[in-house]
Amino acid sequence: MGTSTRWKGPNGDRWSSARRRLARWRDDSRNADQRLEEIAADHLSALHETLRFDRSAFGLYDTACAAGERLAGALGALAAEGAESEAALVARLVSEVGGGGGTLADAAVRRGMAAAVRDVRSRHPELDDAMDGGTAGGGFSWDILCDLYQVFFADMVGEFLRSVVAEHVKLAVPVLIASDPEGRIADWVAEKVVDLVPNPCEESAEATGLAQAVDTAQSVVDAVQDPSAALPEIAELLVPRAVGKVLGLITEEITGEEGASA
Repeated sequence: MGTSTRWKGPNGDRWSSARRRLARWRDDSRNADQRLEEIAADHLSALHETLRFDRSAFGLYDTACAAGERLAGALGALAAEGAESEAALVARLVSEVGGGGGTLADAAVRRGMAAAVRDVRSRHPELDDAMDGGTAGGGFSWDILCDLYQVFFADMVGEFLRSVVAEHVKLAVPVLIASDPEGRIADWVAEKVVDLVPNPCEESAEATGLAQAVDTAQSVVDAVQDPSAALPEIAELLVPRAVGKVLGLITEEITGEEGASA
């Protein structure tokens, strides 16, 4: 799935069903929003089903893991240095996390990273002060960075499915282009999966309680004593779980159906 040929989209019964439902959807129809959410759930289920059958499909799992590790490595610097503006932060993270690959998965990582910055800024108005140098040391607080970590994985999946839906729209129902169903589907997907992503700050807090209750390894004790140094390491350790959950390899209730762990 490089950039030299037009990508024709994933195959399979579940994908075909999602594509057919999209083709019948109309923005001005009764219960249009509810039906679009059902179509979004169909696409998410199709992606999960595909990856459970073949974890290497689309190169998405490996690409997401590598990007997550790079993001984890960038968190410490952001805690210390921050960024001067949203544009500067997006440019930095897209470059550091997104890599230079040309696959659909690589593009989803880069767009997901940019979307995550925008989403986290809307959640944290104080991020504007941090970018203006209004916080001591000029760095970003860890609650912002941990949210960025969570939102990134969710937005990456949403952006991947945005591309899938966009191709379905172009090939099957060009009349829908003005309605932007792909953008709305991407937003719904990201909102649904974001809470599945483990939060490094919360995991660190749990580690603190564990360290107080049991005989814990020295590395965990050190993590509790120096969270600014430990949180990037915790974030990196959480990457396989984060990717596994958003890609349906470690299943949770998302669309009303609950599966067993892969």
